[in-house]
Amino acid sequence: MELAGRVAIVTGSARNIGRAIALALADAGAAVVVHGARPSAEADAVLAAVRAKGVAAELVHGDTADPATAEALVSAACVRLGALDIVVSNAAARSSIAFPAMPRADFERIVAVAFGGTYNLVQACVPALIRGAEAGRRGSGRIIGLGGMHATKGAPGRSHVMAAKAGMAALLRGLALDLAPWGITANIVAPGTIDTLRPASAGAAPPAHDAIPLGRKGRPEDIAAAVRFFCSPAAEWITGQTLHVNGGEYLNL
Repeated sequence: MELAGRVAIVTGSARNIGRAIALALADAGAAVVVHGARPSAEADAVLAAVRAKGVAAELVHGDTADPATAEALVSAACVRLGALDIVVSNAAARSSIAFPAMPRADFERIVAVAFGGTYNLVQACVPALIRGAEAGRRGSGRIIGLGGMHATKGAPGRSHVMAAKAGMAALLRGLALDLAPWGITANIVAPGTIDTLRPASAGAAPPAHDAIPLGRKGRPEDIAAAVRFFCSPAAEWITGQTLHVNGGEYLNL
């Protein structure tokens, strides 16, 4: 229960990695603002699962590309749950298309959700994080973005995703410097090949292959454990870093 008394926002937490992060932070004692792009049974189930762990939770719907969604998330944390300490930018849109055939609208949509959504979120959240730090809330002020191997290694059909994730990583490194005077940290967790549910637009799921030295695809819980670490007191002197969680796959690329 190292996060008891903390309040977290986790975007894109209706399923997959975001769901696992919301539940991991709840296991650690944090109250959680769950987020889904639209009303769904999945988002309702995550809300119920978080509350079943004995912590408070709220649910906000909306497009992260819209700044109003970020404002609603902050309000849910600060007004309904009483504070804001942890911000996890996980929401993203997936698609796979080679650049020569990529419509401008596809590029703009991916960047608006993952990179623009992160900007909207941190812009709305930073004042609350600073207030918490200045009020002496111990452990307040953790920002974590979900990156990916594609941002550094590249992948066919993913130039728009690579641009968005690389931009997110650069933004958070800048935040790490600008927010250091308040003890607020900003880090990236970069998943490798994770076994998740995928929309058809994302393309075929990567196979489990010999490029992963530890012999299996990752699980959402593997990524959630890394995020939980960055939120914990043990990581209070780590900022501006990218932690690759990929079973060693990065070594074989």
